[in-house]
Amino acid sequence: MSAPQSISNIANQIKSMALSTSPPVQSSFHAGSPPSAASFPRDRRSSFKGPQPKQLKPFSHEEVKILLLENVNATAIDMLTKQGYQVEFHKTSLGEDELIEKIKDVHAIGIRSKTKITKRVLEAAKNLTVIGCFCIGTNQVDLEAAANRGVAVFNSPFSNSRSVAELVISEIIALARQMCDRSNEMHKGVWNKVSAGCWEVRGKTLGIVGYGHIGSQLSVLAEAMGLRVIYYDVVPLMAIGNANQIASLHELLGASDFVSLHVPELPETKNLISAPELAAMKQGSYLLNNARGTVVDIPALISAMKSGKLAGAAIDVFPNEPAKNGEFFTSDLNEWAAELCALPNLILTPHIGGSTEEAQSMIGVEVAEALTKYINEGSTIGAVNFPEVALRSISSHDAHSVRVCFVHRNIPGVLRTVNDILGSYNVEKQFSDSRGDIAYLIADVADVGTDAVKTLNDRLEGLEYNIRTSLLRLGKAWKSEKWFDLHLDEYDRHNVVDGCVQHGVFFSELAFKTTLKLESAVSLPSFAFSR
Repeated sequence: MSAPQSISNIANQIKSMALSTSPPVQSSFHAGSPPSAASFPRDRRSSFKGPQPKQLKPFSHEEVKILLLENVNATAIDMLTKQGYQVEFHKTSLGEDELIEKIKDVHAIGIRSKTKITKRVLEAAKNLTVIGCFCIGTNQVDLEAAANRGVAVFNSPFSNSRSVAELVISEIIALARQMCDRSNEMHKGVWNKVSAGCWEVRGKTLGIVGYGHIGSQLSVLAEAMGLRVIYYDVVPLMAIGNANQIASLHELLGASDFVSLHVPELPETKNLISAPELAAMKQGSYLLNNARGTVVDIPALISAMKSGKLAGAAIDVFPNEPAKNGEFFTSDLNEWAAELCALPNLILTPHIGGSTEEAQSMIGVEVAEALTKYINEGSTIGAVNFPEVALRSISSHDAHSVRVCFVHRNIPGVLRTVNDILGSYNVEKQFSDSRGDIAYLIADVADVGTDAVKTLNDRLEGLEYNIRTSLLRLGKAWKSEKWFDLHLDEYDRHNVVDGCVQHGVFFSELAFKTTLKLESAVSLPSFAFSR
């Protein structure tokens, strides 16, 4: 271990190297007594039971830069900022040309449904390693182009399911009672108390097309309100409650009073509901689309509404949607917009199915965690365009290990070549998987010296089938062709936070121990070298 140095010397040394740091710890300490666990963020606390899991953090030649667009929830901003990342936040989406300028130096980007990550955008994003879609859908991203550049894409497939299901229930009741028409009339001063064509939902049949996370939750809520539930899906799925799976879409359409769509946007689902399907529906039934805008043939829906075939409909998604809020839902965007808006008992909403405080907060947490796990540990669990690969957490006993993250072309002989390169080291754990043309390997290699790290990195990057290579190391920082020793030690017995930064400067082990009057030092933050 290096000889102890003064706090000022350590501070100057680290500042001169422009090291990226974690956020400052805000708590103050009372001299003479160790800090309590409550003084630190909740996710930093644990009880000491042997070696504690440690978090790898990224370190390159500059701070990790993250661009968040479309008013991503504040929970995500807070989580990513606390990781020490440099976060830039915008409330709106960006057009392709503007995005190309913004994304050039960005390592990670977070978007919702309006921002389009095209192949052209990806080609300009030289440092981009990961994309977070703070929503369910990922059709706004060119997934193949992203994978071919070694860029993992994550989404949030579960977090807004309840919000969408609740919206559908409200739409079913509002349509059955013509509630929106009566409300619009009252706003115009018209009193129109009628019961004709208004129904209770109890005893009616709800047909759900797509029995996934949203469809199954909707099923539970609908049954609780006395609806009979049937569903159609392309794969056999176990029913929840008393719901029944129907063999064909047309059979479901003909048996349902309400039809609710919950399918992804795929070539197979484009115009899934068009003139023939609408003709197969019951006379006076209702159609609800909270899935994707391309699933319903809107001109055919307009005709079915005008003819009286349908008694009402609710549409939350559209083939073309405005990029920002304002008076943009016009015939210039969709040629049938004016005709659609003039229909009675038609609920139109601006893609708000998952737009609740609860859903957006949970989405923020889910996607921010996925981004952090990928950047810090190389984990691709939950990625939609990548092989799902992860290794168990690094512990303090693995202080001198290097984690190799190697994205490569999925061709014969690659693993043999990579293992030949790793063969002279002690590989403690390794996992590899492939998905289509892309393969991903993670390996933890023990006792890799400073000179060997650069050699290892260069050899892997030099392989013709390399897409992206990064090396992560605990307790060391790769800067200016050398590792900087951060004096990693065991997790201390007081459960002190594993990284302490005061005023943006690291304390050395000795300074930390002296200042807090502790018998043992804490583990300092870890970094990584990546390209």
